[in-house]
Amino acid sequence: MSEVAAMTEVQRQQWIKEQYQVATKYLAEKGIVTNSVKAEDSRYLVPILAVWKLNSLEGKSFWVICGDLPSDHSSIDVAQNAREALKHFSLKWQMQAENLLQAKTAEQTNFANLLISRAEGLHKLCEDEALWK
Repeated sequence: MSEVAAMTEVQRQQWIKEQYQVATKYLAEKGIVTNSVKAEDSRYLVPILAVWKLNSLEGKSFWVICGDLPSDHSSIDVAQNAREALKHFSLKWQMQAENLLQAKTAEQTNFANLLISRAEGLHKLCEDEALWK
């Protein structure tokens, strides 16, 4: 039985709540304080990832990704919807990984390989039409 199938609805909702906290804390660490979420534009693939559309106190909006992958954010301008945001993060991570591989330190190579694997996974999710109906 898959991990998702084994989760109760309460556990799913708890995971989503935890990921929202991860996303808002991540932005706060970047100096961005949020005041609202566009829940209807946000998407969750429990327990793998969450893509949030968050609004800051300054009136700016951001896509934030978190879950079983590195947390990251971008301006809302990079994507019209959550699916496009996943594509953006996939491409962004592939480019970051390429730059890290040029540095050739073991730590940076390990992180680059993590980014590559997660970027490839995001790309596959974007291409899966069944997830976006």
